[in-house]
Amino acid sequence: MPAFAKRMSQVRRSFIREILKVTANSSIISFAGGLPKPDLFPTGPMGEAAAAVLAESGPAALQYSVTEGEPGLREWIAARYKAKKNLDIDPAHILITNGSQQSLDLLGKVFLDPGDVVAVELPGYIGAIQAFSIFEPAFTGVPLGPEGPDIDVLTAALLERKAKMFYAVPNFQNPSGLTYSLAARRAVAEVLRVSDTVFVEDDPYGELRFFGESVPPVSAFLTQDRFMLGTFSKIAAPGLRLGWVVADADTLPKLVTAKQASDLHCSTLVQRILMRYLADNDLDAHIATIRAVYSAQRDLMLECIKKEFPPEVACTEPEGGMFLWVTLPEGCSSFDLFDLCIKEKVAFVPGGPFYVNGEGLRDMRLNFSNADPDHIVEGIARMGRAIKALLANPGCGCKG
Repeated sequence: MPAFAKRMSQVRRSFIREILKVTANSSIISFAGGLPKPDLFPTGPMGEAAAAVLAESGPAALQYSVTEGEPGLREWIAARYKAKKNLDIDPAHILITNGSQQSLDLLGKVFLDPGDVVAVELPGYIGAIQAFSIFEPAFTGVPLGPEGPDIDVLTAALLERKAKMFYAVPNFQNPSGLTYSLAARRAVAEVLRVSDTVFVEDDPYGELRFFGESVPPVSAFLTQDRFMLGTFSKIAAPGLRLGWVVADADTLPKLVTAKQASDLHCSTLVQRILMRYLADNDLDAHIATIRAVYSAQRDLMLECIKKEFPPEVACTEPEGGMFLWVTLPEGCSSFDLFDLCIKEKVAFVPGGPFYVNGEGLRDMRLNFSNADPDHIVEGIARMGRAIKALLANPGCGCKG
């Protein structure tokens, strides 16, 4: 047996991916994976785009390409930033990546040394925690409230602990579904401006707003040391594995070098298929369809939760995105509940893995995007029975 690198002992396997193995049983209703609804994937138009690219570009679509990504795709992303967020982004400052997950990996490679402090939200995105863990940082958590992060804790993390990086998902956050208010965004930017911290703003769900007013990204209030991540996984299809990172002129060459060492470049064929799809189809109309379906499923899940869960169980009511965040009464364990729910043939993700400080044991994440209405009704009813059984157990420690 070869000796593995020490860094691997610091990296946990994805808890969600492990749960998905359990939910492979077709009899289990799963609210666990953060999956878009496959019925909404533009299969036909993508097929037409693929045929057109191969017919018109031929071998060029199958050849090696530049690391930075197809110029036309980078120009499209820059134009959308202008149209949707009124941000002037130079296409030359955009790097196409294999999903926004690779952007996290590349930023970790470029910025993080062992022992560097990385500030993350509590709860925070598991994928980011896993990606950064490879580089052996010291994580510090910043609790989230209804309006955004605890500014006092964030200030201490950035100015006292000298965090090298702060990673955040301000729009319909994964896992909580919370969104930073405009005031919170300005406050976060103010702290970042007086720190030496690199800010990584991930926005996979920003286009999935169901109601309420859109707010500018935190990065709109910053002029340096900020990196904006995006993805086509939630607005087109996750199997494309195409995302991007917006970087400054000094950092982009470093990210390009890191990507060259990883995979040379993203698939030429897939990039061109996506470009053709975007040119021939109305993406905004497609996103409007996604929003309508997800919004209805969110409403249904919340309605069922209010009907089936005991009143002492709390739940967020996000304005968009793909997730609800549920908190059990004090003393309850979502891991214990998970075992009961599997017996009821329904699954979710316990909250613990979303924390870097051992908290979240009462919490759980529910995904509403990848579920049919009938499954939502039946699955939440099953969960309700399991929660009531948990609270009725005198040995569980719950204080309902």
